[in-house]
Formats: sequence, C-alpha cells, structure tokens
Amino acid sequence: MNATSSWVPRGALTLQTVAALRAAAADAVGRSPQVDLSGVTEADSAALALLIELARGVRAGGQTLQVRGMPAGLAALADLYGVSELLKSTDA
Repeated sequence: MNATSSWVPRGALTLQTVAALRAAAADAVGRSPQVDLSGVTEADSAALALLIELARGVRAGGQTLQVRGMPAGLAALADLYGVSELLKSTDA
C-alpha cells in the first residue's frame, strides 16, 4: 500500500464491484484526495464514473483528486469521454 494514497483498491473495479466500494472510497478520499490504482486488474466505465464522482467531490472542497497507477484502458476511456483533466495523474 502506498503510504500517501488514501484509497488503494485491488482487483476488479467494474460495474459488479463499484457499488460496494463507493462509500469506502468516498470516505478515504475525503480524508486525503489520493488514489492508487496500481492494484486494479480490471476496470470499466463504472470505475471511471466512480473516479469522476470522487474528483468532483474533492474539487468541491477546493482540492484536486490525484490518481496514481491508472490502468491504460481506463486512461483511454477518460480521454475518449473527455474527462481526463478531472483525474490528475501523479505518475512520472
């Protein structure tokens, strides 16, 4: 687990899993607006929707959601939907 990330999901982040993770993700990101997705093995548009929801909540508090380890497929979806600017990558 990355010591600087508040939410570090593992495994699938998909339509089947996102609903169960939503509250914990929002709580963790509310404390520290950082997400480490390097342990995510599968992600779909539901994952992107959750990240956008988290980013908007963080932005309402005057901060920016920082995302590390975003899977390439999820980054491509964000670009396709024109929302990649909401998800600040901290990867080098």
